[in-house]
Amino acid sequence: MFMEALLPICIVGMLFIGLPWVIMHYITKWKQAATITGEDEKLLDELHYLARQLEERLQTVERIIAADNPDFRPTRNAEPDPYDFSRRN
Repeated sequence: MFMEALLPICIVGMLFIGLPWVIMHYITKWKQAATITGEDEKLLDELHYLARQLEERLQTVERIIAADNPDFRPTRNAEPDPYDFSRRN
């Protein structure tokens, strides 16, 4: 008799407490994984800064070579980038 009363209580508990808890747990995990952390954002900013420095150095080297050799033509596209990466969201 005790087992007959315990079984429905366990089933109802699993349906109304356990199942929503598992669903909410994984929803919060998915939301956390979808966002970028502050540390990742800082690393991306640093890499972007380093890439800009390297681009400036490359342009300087190309100007020096072009001044020494008038037949020099850079192999990369000299058009400015249409995107403004200095703006942050």
